[in-house]
Amino acid sequence: MDVTLKEYSRQVLAAQPIGAWSGEAYRLVVGALRAQLAVEDLTQPHWWTLNHVAGEPGRWTRTTLIERLAKYEDLGLDFAGVFDDLVARGWLTEDATGAMTLTETGEAGRIRARERNLRVHHQTHEGVSTADFVTTINVLRRMVANLGGDGDLPD
Repeated sequence: MDVTLKEYSRQVLAAQPIGAWSGEAYRLVVGALRAQLAVEDLTQPHWWTLNHVAGEPGRWTRTTLIERLAKYEDLGLDFAGVFDDLVARGWLTEDATGAMTLTETGEAGRIRARERNLRVHHQTHEGVSTADFVTTINVLRRMVANLGGDGDLPD
């Protein structure tokens, strides 16, 4: 999809409200991701759980994942319900210590969701060079840090 943007002077662009543009970008990007995850009957916390557990099987428990992910969740979802749902689907198992591991079915679902998310990623990055994207991320990181937030990338 080739989108043509109207050209504006640097002065006009420099006067734009970053909060409005970053907020609109957030709503559109996250909305598109959530819509793709919903096709698999997943939420973002489902997605985050699947990826963390897949990345380090046996490391994550309910408590450690909630500690890690709660700051990103903005819909008031209950993580226990997310974990219970993934276990009930047969996508996730927990051992006697509570350590989580994906099942083959869970990994297949994670791969399907990843493919859907990659479509959104490609659409979002269309017409944006890697250099411009990196600059944008670094500018946003600096703004977050300037306002007292954590400008470092998540571990």
